[in-house]
Amino acid sequence: MSNTEPIDWRPFAFTTRPYAAVDDTTGDPIGLDDLDIRVRWLLDLITGAETELLTRLWQPGTFDTLAAGRDRDGRALPQHGHVAAARLGWTPIYPDGVYVPSRVTRVVTAHATATLRTLAYRDAAIASLSARFDPATGRIAAPECAAEYVPSGFARGVRRQLLARTRRVDETASAVTPLRITDIQTPPQVSPMARLSAADTQLARLTVLDDTMVLTVKLPTTAAPTGRAHWRSVRLTAALPPHLHGRAVTQWHLPTLTLDTRGLLLRCAATEAVPAGDLAAGTTAVGVDWSPATLGAAAVVTDTGDGLVSDLRGYSYDDRGLGIKLARLQTEGQFLHRKAARLRRLAETAPPRVRAELEAKIAVLEDNRLAIGVKRGKINRELEFHFARQVADYAAAAEATVIAVEDLTTLEARRRGRRNNNRAAQSARRRAADALTHTAARVGVVVVSVPARGSSALCPGCNEPLTRPGGYHTAWCEACKVGGNRDHVAAVNLATRALSGRAAAVRTRSGSVEIRTAVHAPVRKCRDKTGPTPRRPRHRRVRRSITASRPPKGVTQSRNCPAPEASVWDTVEPATSHDGVVGSREERGSSPPATPVAGSIRFT
Repeated sequence: MSNTEPIDWRPFAFTTRPYAAVDDTTGDPIGLDDLDIRVRWLLDLITGAETELLTRLWQPGTFDTLAAGRDRDGRALPQHGHVAAARLGWTPIYPDGVYVPSRVTRVVTAHATATLRTLAYRDAAIASLSARFDPATGRIAAPECAAEYVPSGFARGVRRQLLARTRRVDETASAVTPLRITDIQTPPQVSPMARLSAADTQLARLTVLDDTMVLTVKLPTTAAPTGRAHWRSVRLTAALPPHLHGRAVTQWHLPTLTLDTRGLLLRCAATEAVPAGDLAAGTTAVGVDWSPATLGAAAVVTDTGDGLVSDLRGYSYDDRGLGIKLARLQTEGQFLHRKAARLRRLAETAPPRVRAELEAKIAVLEDNRLAIGVKRGKINRELEFHFARQVADYAAAAEATVIAVEDLTTLEARRRGRRNNNRAAQSARRRAADALTHTAARVGVVVVSVPARGSSALCPGCNEPLTRPGGYHTAWCEACKVGGNRDHVAAVNLATRALSGRAAAVRTRSGSVEIRTAVHAPVRKCRDKTGPTPRRPRHRRVRRSITASRPPKGVTQSRNCPAPEASVWDTVEPATSHDGVVGSREERGSSPPATPVAGSIRFT
């Protein structure tokens, strides 16, 4: 970026693992296995305290206070969660005799307050829906004003919960309205994580030098610390991922500590400088249509000053079979879930010996289902970032400054059959849209969401309904004599709405850009090519003029098979080795392993 080019600041996230740990006071090395145990003790204290706090605050008065945004003295609540919790008197309770620093309490109250603030919106929506719910018919009446509108998927979920509550209680109790979130839902489960972003330098410090990140954090030395001497600072050293080397990072944020099957994982965040995109000055836009046949299709529309033009020839993303693999894994996970549920029903009335056998089988099924979920998560991540990279390159080649995507809150797969609805729902479109926003910001392209209704059913020229002469995937307009692939036509309409409504674009509190009203502008089909040609794998030329030599009789010639095309998995580089580093996984800690403490702490 040049000095005169406008810049913007964009936060992003990445993960890494420590390869060395030492005691910050004595300098003695700590084995990574012992480090995992000490982190587990910290996570147990945080998880237990946050669970107790959420359970104690799970009452309507808590959400009334958060909805009002005022404390007992009528003062506005602070934005920071731990400050608001301290003013409201929300303090977690630890087991008797356990000493926990005040900075760890700050981490607990900050996340608990953020969770309750998020659920305050659901509480208001559930109260509105329950007031319009009829227990006799099981239906929810239509909203009377715009303030009562909620997404249809959320309304269906609340309706199922209201029906379940109606079956559990009698008619007189079910007729009491309005209900609150505490009446139909239980307190949320707490994930074992230590979000250090709410802490200060007394608990954690972060230093980044070149390609190395050093985190100093206080960890307990025992499962139940009784004093300050049982909390010691540990200095963790981790390597930055190669793709962050040389990036214009302006600020590194404290990470989140979590444990997985491989040990301690650092979920980090940072802020970098990127080119600032100008939505109002954009003359070329790329529309991205979420297609049921593929993850997405793109097309280019250009504003020439005399009107909008497009060649109506787009680009369809090829996931190279990853979508089929995701659908297969989802079907397998659903099968394991149904089988485990059936075994649970059988175990309720089975003899003790048979019940023990069934519980063992259920545990195996649950482990397999969790493993499938982990595998789906990895495939989804590779798929979404590969898609974002392809679309961002397509927009950069077309010199576009705007990428228009469908508003996912108005897009829902229905009436396409159970199998196709599941396949469309599990395609991780929200995560793909977030990955596209993240990737496009690096090249100065703004991603804006536009209304999705009618994008694939209306003509981009005359805005009249299209016909389907060749089936579902084709579109044709008899008046304008234009048409082609249904997804490409929808992408043209989305790009048109972005260019026509760019003056009315709004930026939400989360930082995303939205155009909430669809404005039509006629698009002329031009004979000139406006979009770039997607790169395709080139095949080796074969000379047809040379006569192929015949092999001798009785000799079997080995055929040369071309190597398969590289997949997205080949883009993952191996972890950097750190030879001679004390405390790595290859060198176990010398101290005896500590005993697990899960479930040993009891609240009184």
